[in-house]
Amino acid sequence: MSITIQIAYLVASILFVLGIKMMNKTKSARQGNRLSALGMLIAIIATLLQIQVISMVEIFGCIVLGSAIGLYYANKVEMTKMPEMVAIFNGFGGLASFTVALSDYFLRTTVQMESIELVTVISIIVSVFIGGLTFTGSIIAFLKLNGNISGSPITFKGQHPLNLVLFLSFLTAAVFNVMDQSDPILIIVLIVIALVLGVLTVIPIGGADMPVVISLLNSYSGMAACATGFILNNNVLIVAGSLVGASGIILTQIMCKAMNRSLINVLLGGFGQTTSGPAGDGPSITVKEVGVEETAMLFDSVSSVIVVPGYGMAVAQAQHVIRELMEQCEKRNIDFKFAIHPVAGRMPGHMNVLLAEANISYDKLIEMESINDDFQNTDLVLIVGANDVVNPAARNNPQSPIYGMPVLNADKARTVIVSKRSMGKGYAGVENELFGYPNCLMLFGDAKQTITKVVTEMKEM
Repeated sequence: MSITIQIAYLVASILFVLGIKMMNKTKSARQGNRLSALGMLIAIIATLLQIQVISMVEIFGCIVLGSAIGLYYANKVEMTKMPEMVAIFNGFGGLASFTVALSDYFLRTTVQMESIELVTVISIIVSVFIGGLTFTGSIIAFLKLNGNISGSPITFKGQHPLNLVLFLSFLTAAVFNVMDQSDPILIIVLIVIALVLGVLTVIPIGGADMPVVISLLNSYSGMAACATGFILNNNVLIVAGSLVGASGIILTQIMCKAMNRSLINVLLGGFGQTTSGPAGDGPSITVKEVGVEETAMLFDSVSSVIVVPGYGMAVAQAQHVIRELMEQCEKRNIDFKFAIHPVAGRMPGHMNVLLAEANISYDKLIEMESINDDFQNTDLVLIVGANDVVNPAARNNPQSPIYGMPVLNADKARTVIVSKRSMGKGYAGVENELFGYPNCLMLFGDAKQTITKVVTEMKEM
């Protein structure tokens, strides 16, 4: 049976690797997700065959209950709430590793009254630290995304020194815990510090950096699972946790590059803050407004269009009407495609998910590096709910808080139309210089409603 179990774990691990590899491309992402799910099913079945502590009835009951809850929320959650759902998933992943590590610790030290080997106790401490931090950090991220607490950075004097003191205190308590495993006070101290650090490291994160923190917390949940794998001596958990942790770190680095931030800055917390004042805001700008009829006429007269989606599109649920706009343009033989910024929205791949939901072909979703040179040869760019990711100040204004951040070169198109509710600033808190450019027109109003009117006008032409 042992050889069969190990072969099953090996097959599951291979499916995990292939699944993640296929998720690298939009066209194969769904198939990659299915392969990974199949691998997880194999791993679960193999694990269940080894369990003798609880009955299969109890196991089956837990599976049914968990699956029912998952299916309910998967069907209920709106696409605009997907970042919040991912944050919760990260949190529960950390909580699972956290509780498994603690249960194993107390089982061995208080029930079985045995000494835990060094590798295992270190793994327990690591799992408690990362799992606890991930849980409370993800809860704070969820509350920020959901609007329950301020999305702005929450800071106080001495925040970083306090974090450092808590971290050093955790290390000290961890050393004493390794030396004296029988003292429950030490593990309780570790639990409290880990949970508090999760809160303190996420509250200073501003809304503009949410894609970074979500990918980072995803990586943390994987590392916690990997540590738990060493505790349980479970190879497939080690492999799966390592894959999630490594891929999360790689994604975090991509997000940091797209936000012009260093990974060290992310790990220390306190990022997402921007300076205020004239240097950040810049001079006042004068905008030119365009109506629905004029917008429809512009679309009818061009030969190429690029749409830049942002979080405002998600809020307005405008992805379906944008697909209708694309269909009208393609009937006129207009080249139509989408420019995707790595941190558009509130989680990595947020815009890809929304547009895929509207059945927009994957090959029309083009990443920033591949499409930036096309803007200068494009007749019309439609920006729907995006702000900071198209702000030319990132290239032109060294005093701007977002200077150096890679942005989409939308301003270089012949004409730019910005669909936006108001002149409100983006997450970075600075005005968008693009809105005052001579080639930029503002289409004010709810994106879904205004673009629906544009499509109606085009149909009548």
